[in-house]
Amino acid sequence: MSDVHLNRIDTVAGNLASPSDYLALLKPRVMSLVVFTALVGMVLAPGGIHPVLGFTALLCIAIGAGASGALNMWYDADIDRIMKRTQSRPIPKGTITEGEALAFGLTLAGFSVALLALFVNAVAGALLAFTIFFYVVIYSMWLKRSTQQNIVIGGAAGALPPMVGWAAVTGSVSLESIVLFLMIFMWTPPHFWALALFKSEDYERAGIPMMPVVSGMAETRKQILIYSILLAPIGVLPAILGFASFAYGIAAAALGAGFALLAFRVYRMSDDDKSMLPAKRLFAFSILYLFLLFAMLLVERCLGLLGFVA
Repeated sequence: MSDVHLNRIDTVAGNLASPSDYLALLKPRVMSLVVFTALVGMVLAPGGIHPVLGFTALLCIAIGAGASGALNMWYDADIDRIMKRTQSRPIPKGTITEGEALAFGLTLAGFSVALLALFVNAVAGALLAFTIFFYVVIYSMWLKRSTQQNIVIGGAAGALPPMVGWAAVTGSVSLESIVLFLMIFMWTPPHFWALALFKSEDYERAGIPMMPVVSGMAETRKQILIYSILLAPIGVLPAILGFASFAYGIAAAALGAGFALLAFRVYRMSDDDKSMLPAKRLFAFSILYLFLLFAMLLVERCLGLLGFVA
């Protein structure tokens, strides 16, 4: 066998995808947030669900989230090769082809929806299917490249998992699950716009009409402040509506005030501030904010089920 042929074999073998490449295709960090918020929706839902069915529901939601990530990377392969923060993804690296990502995503999507609908209930399955469709088609294929409101409208996809979790238990959607949806939906714009402020050159290079690129930094900072102020009382709604404690309400109000204060500092940020430190601080805090709200709801509910909370 010639040296040239051997080199070709080595080159092909070196380009084979590893399990870590397929894991990266699933966007595991996004998946973990999806599973966590869906779990909170399941635990808060009235009644109960058999542990095996509960695990099956969470598994399906996780797989569905991974399918969304894979299909998003398939469609966004062209811009992922341009943006610095996405150039290390499997398709730009060349370890996974676009066709492989498409097939992988479609297979996972179909499997997760069918399994959830057949083994848990049809409402949860339909909501999961709608979530995947909304993220891939409405957000990735349409909104992301056509309007600066992409994050505002597209944020619905990331806000649906707790509703899917709730529906897995109850077979329905209720006011409480809508509140959980609203908490994530209103959180998404200031969270991503804070990121967009210090990644605006990346989005501009890729031709993505994020608000800082289209309307400028000043307008983006103003919108971040507006959405942050609107978010603060929504975070307290679980206590107001009675499915969380007064202590949760106080903590949520304090966290919301902190969020708004950081957003105000972003609003007052100078255009000459190249460090973008206020925006980076808000982005980091926004992740902690959402995690703490849902973690408190989860802990309270678990303590209640164990008889520690009245």
